[in-house]
Amino acid sequence: MIENWDKSFDLVIAHEGGFTNDQRDKGNHLPDGREGCTMWGCTQANWETYIGKQVTQDDMKKLLPNDVKPYYKKFYWDACSCDQLPCGMDYAVFDFAINAGVGGSKKMLQRALGVVVDGAIGQNTLKAIQQSDCKELLQKFSDAKTAFYQSLGNFNVYGKGWLQRVADVQKVALTMT
Repeated sequence: MIENWDKSFDLVIAHEGGFTNDQRDKGNHLPDGREGCTMWGCTQANWETYIGKQVTQDDMKKLLPNDVKPYYKKFYWDACSCDQLPCGMDYAVFDFAINAGVGGSKKMLQRALGVVVDGAIGQNTLKAIQQSDCKELLQKFSDAKTAFYQSLGNFNVYGKGWLQRVADVQKVALTMT
């Protein structure tokens, strides 16, 4: 729901934190070979694409949450049709899209619903959401996220944080329902 956008963004930014240039994170490698970084969860490569020019790590360090807010709205919240999702699911789907990609998050939602997994939030998916128990759906979605993270090769590096985020998002999303 659009009413949840600001709160959801603030929650995501709190999880994403500030500047990192951890080179174990494949998101911090630029296609042209430069060492990249991330600020507020936005990778340097994505930011450069969004603004249409190269930036330095110092430029990235200067970004404020409000600088990246329109980027997140367009490429994650809107791309996941979060305005059409019920409170709680909108935040959970948005948050996961940032880690697993928009398509991955939408497909994970569809798997949790037991509908055709096509990565499109269309009428069938929306109808299934309306007919579902939101708390049960959030649990299925969270369980699927946990399994996804545990399947990744770098789980030993980032797994503890990922699982904490799954738990945090589920807890807050349940209060939004």
